[in-house]
Amino acid sequence: MARTPRISLEQWQAFVAVVEAGGYARAADVLHKSQSTVTYGVQRIQDLLGIKLFELRGRKAVVTATGQLLYQRGRALVDEAGLLERSARALSAGWEAEIRLVAEMIFPDWLLLRCLDAFGAESPHTHIELVESVISGTTEAIEQGQADLAITARVPEGYNAEPLMRVRFVAAAHPDHPLHRLRRKLTYRDLRLHRHLVVRDTGSTRSKSNVSVDAAQRWTVSQFATSVEAARLGLGFAWFPAELIRTELAAGTLVPLPLGESSERFAQLYLVIPDSELAGPGVLRLAKILREAVRESCPEELSPVRHAAKVRDAYSMAVRGKKRRRAAIIET
Repeated sequence: MARTPRISLEQWQAFVAVVEAGGYARAADVLHKSQSTVTYGVQRIQDLLGIKLFELRGRKAVVTATGQLLYQRGRALVDEAGLLERSARALSAGWEAEIRLVAEMIFPDWLLLRCLDAFGAESPHTHIELVESVISGTTEAIEQGQADLAITARVPEGYNAEPLMRVRFVAAAHPDHPLHRLRRKLTYRDLRLHRHLVVRDTGSTRSKSNVSVDAAQRWTVSQFATSVEAARLGLGFAWFPAELIRTELAAGTLVPLPLGESSERFAQLYLVIPDSELAGPGVLRLAKILREAVRESCPEELSPVRHAAKVRDAYSMAVRGKKRRRAAIIET
């Protein structure tokens, strides 16, 4: 019975590197190996399988149609081997099989996902259970031992925490909302006459601390996305994390309400490792990734003065754009 030819991982790596680097010399540099070693690896695959992987066109080696098909398989094998190696390293270091992360919804989702992706590259076999919460839902998870790591706006008594970032909130509504039609600085009395959009506290005993206005009407929803859509349709106003509605502010579909200094609020988010003495290397590494990502990607969130200037600029641009649109309608 004929034996199936065996191709080593190093030979697959050599072949894949030659295809991606566009030549043997460059592939050797990428792999930190001699060019003769890379050439031998590719030749060995050709000899074992009896196929031609490259053909010369002038002085350049171009992958054949057969070689291109084999490259797809080789790429998958190399990736899988890399994944297995990283997993083995993580397990040997005692990294956790699962990490429960509880995060306030006001933390930028794009930044959180970027951090989880970076962590996954280092420990691909650690499962992440992400719970997105609001106000007391986060503190309950910490106190009840349901979080290995938490991003919270409130630190329960007896737990150590470190400041992570400040989140800026902006009171905003659709540009044609009745509050904008008043064309003057607004008071809280004005707000009470209109529908307030609120995101529900996810705790078992719901706090009303996020209900900042005793409005005649209030819609309480479970997701920020729902409140943003309702405001964008002109169905109410709300205080939104500025980062969450950056696209709407830029497009002018939501415009900050002219409340003066009161149109902005800030919430301080903290990073909490509930059981820091027993925290595993995975939890500690994910915490470090979060800290570094905030410092590198959100420096302005740490400086409310710079943010206030940006909001004033955005509001001025939105108002000027609205005036131009009205002028164009009158002219037509």
